[in-house]
Amino acid sequence: MSPETPLTMLGDLTSTEFLRDYWQQKPVLIRGAFPDFQCPLSPDELAGLACEEGIEARLVEEHGRDDQGQARPWRVTHGPFSDATFAALPDRDWSLLVQAVDHYVPEVAELLERFTFLPRWRLDDIMISYAPPGGSVGPHVDQYDVFLLQGMGRRRWQLGGRVADDASIIPGIDLRILENFTVEPGDDWVLEPGDMLYLPPGWAHHGVSQSDDCLTLSVGFRAPSADESLASFADFLGDKLPDSLRYSDSGMTPPADPGELDDAAIERMRHLLLDTLDDPARIAQWFGRVMTQPKYVDQLVPNEEATDPAELVAALQQGEELLRSPGSRLAWRDLGEGRATLFADGDGAECELALARLVASETPLDAEVLAHEGADILLTALLDAGSLAWASELEE
Repeated sequence: MSPETPLTMLGDLTSTEFLRDYWQQKPVLIRGAFPDFQCPLSPDELAGLACEEGIEARLVEEHGRDDQGQARPWRVTHGPFSDATFAALPDRDWSLLVQAVDHYVPEVAELLERFTFLPRWRLDDIMISYAPPGGSVGPHVDQYDVFLLQGMGRRRWQLGGRVADDASIIPGIDLRILENFTVEPGDDWVLEPGDMLYLPPGWAHHGVSQSDDCLTLSVGFRAPSADESLASFADFLGDKLPDSLRYSDSGMTPPADPGELDDAAIERMRHLLLDTLDDPARIAQWFGRVMTQPKYVDQLVPNEEATDPAELVAALQQGEELLRSPGSRLAWRDLGEGRATLFADGDGAECELALARLVASETPLDAEVLAHEGADILLTALLDAGSLAWASELEE
């Protein structure tokens, strides 16, 4: 689709206009972003996911109690939960949050294809929250972009503008609830099913359920922090740099005082660090791996036994297809001269550019992919790593 095509989900803005005027700059409310929207799962199905081992789920109670039974303003508990947990909840003022629902429900995962006006590797997951009347997680701020799509019922959203990094947070709970929240004039709406609110990072917001069976889908995006990135890149470089690359002061002049750490020494160290870090090729290889790391380490299940590439070729030639595994993340980087790095779930492999683009797309992989040099070896490695799976097995 052309970036100049108006999109209903963006309020008839083109993707170019949205990215230029709103993305990471200011909120926008889009009425009817998904006309006649039908939520892809029910509250009971969401609760069922929250009862399963390995699925990240939280219960947030506004009028909770601590472990000693004392009343406190907020309480957060982590799943998995039981039917008895839900049966004991009050009629209002609580929320259930389930992360990465797109990893478990294909119909939810399909919604991500509506967001291809943004890089696929920027997408994180779709969290779905359920709340009876009055349910919320308090006024808070996130440090990532999010699209809040109303799936069922009605939710009132109030915005409080950008929040400083040192804003006061209520202590002692597993939530970043703001101690002070003031609604900006005009930024107060009730969303109906199919309405969507986009929020850039750092924008205070407060959403409260206005009806029974309120479901909200939160499409979140990855944004590594500077401290996380520096630590991660340093670890990546540590495996790549020779031991001989060290601080050097060849040609230095005699010090005026042997105890002084002078400007020249600091400048030599600065150049060593900056010259080591400022390598676009290394940064690209590290960044591709970081941005394709699985959300959960145990999400992908590697094969216990290595697959014979000849068996994979035979299966494809007999009509089988390979698909990306739920939760798998792929991207590619053009290396020039028809070559690319295919990044898959935190790893990278060099291959034909056309092959990398094909594998990283949503297109099912059939026998035609074998026309590309090295496709059998690459696909076998991805299958054994759990990044790809046979379509017939995913349908079971």
